[in-house]
Amino acid sequence: MVKRLMKKADMKVYKERLLALRARLRGDVSAMAEKALRDTGGESSTMPLHMADAGSDNFEQEFTLSLMANEGDTLQRIEGALERIEDGVYGSCEECAGVIPKTRLNAIPYTPFCVRCAEKLQS
Repeated sequence: MVKRLMKKADMKVYKERLLALRARLRGDVSAMAEKALRDTGGESSTMPLHMADAGSDNFEQEFTLSLMANEGDTLQRIEGALERIEDGVYGSCEECAGVIPKTRLNAIPYTPFCVRCAEKLQS
């Protein structure tokens, strides 16, 4: 039997926060995808006249795609956190099984690791 790490009321607060963040990010990703597709629509009226304009357009498109990839990763982490809430293990470090402090969860509600393990895994 898995021991609950935090009260149901606390988990509900984090779940609501994660759901709101997920909804916002999904909207951002959709808007960015729409803009990227619209910008590459191939209409001759939007063709840049100068090479510098083409370079700026390419940079903006690459930047948008990079942001979309980062937000996609964050969405996956949010989904994982929501699953941990449903499983009753939210707030437990996946690496050391220690408690993730609420201050860290308030800053990064989708984190699966405590600070010490996150630092270890990044180095």
